[in-house]
This record gives sequence, structure tokens and C-alpha cells, in this order.
Amino acid sequence: MAENVLELTDDNFATEVEQDGGVWLVDFWAEWCAPCQMVGPTVEQLAGEYQGKAKVGKLEVDGNRETAGRFGITAIPSLIVFKGGEAVKRFVGVTGKDDLKAALDEAIG
Repeated sequence: MAENVLELTDDNFATEVEQDGGVWLVDFWAEWCAPCQMVGPTVEQLAGEYQGKAKVGKLEVDGNRETAGRFGITAIPSLIVFKGGEAVKRFVGVTGKDDLKAALDEAIG
């Protein structure tokens, strides 16, 4: 995982994302998911580009079913933009960098 991407788990999700007042992009993914592997490099690029403006994390759904279930993740990859701990934008499936950037920029204001 890239150095700017935080590994999220059931244990740290509430503390890191939901109790944080800032903007997050969270990638819900799995190792076996080919479309997830396609989105991964884009997520890592955005982590570098938005350093200091937004945080980026990845939550592996197979090992963290509680958090994935709380957010209704039924298909992966699912990418959710959080602002102030609340989900404000959701993407399901392979999503282009421009769409993710637009959602982050809107959340950042």
C-alpha cells in the first residue's frame, strides 16, 4: 500500500474516518477483485495529489465485514467520499480519476 494511503480496519475506521472532521476517500476493495486492482493505482495517485487536503484509505472487505456491512457495501470496488465523518458521495465499480477528483474537490470546498 502506498505511503499516503492508510489501511483501514473494523478496529480503526470509526476513529480515523468517522471522528475526523476532514475529507476522506475510502476504497472498499478485495485482493481477488480484478476491478479493484484497476482502481488501486488511481486511489494511490489521488492520495499523493491531495496530501494535506484530504486523506485516503483502503478497507479490505473480506477481513472487515462489520464496517463494509454498515455502509451497505454489496459490490466492489466501492469508493466513498466522507466529510466530517458522513458519507457524501458514493461510487460503485471502476471509477475514473476525474470523477473522484470532482467529488473530492466538492467535499473540500
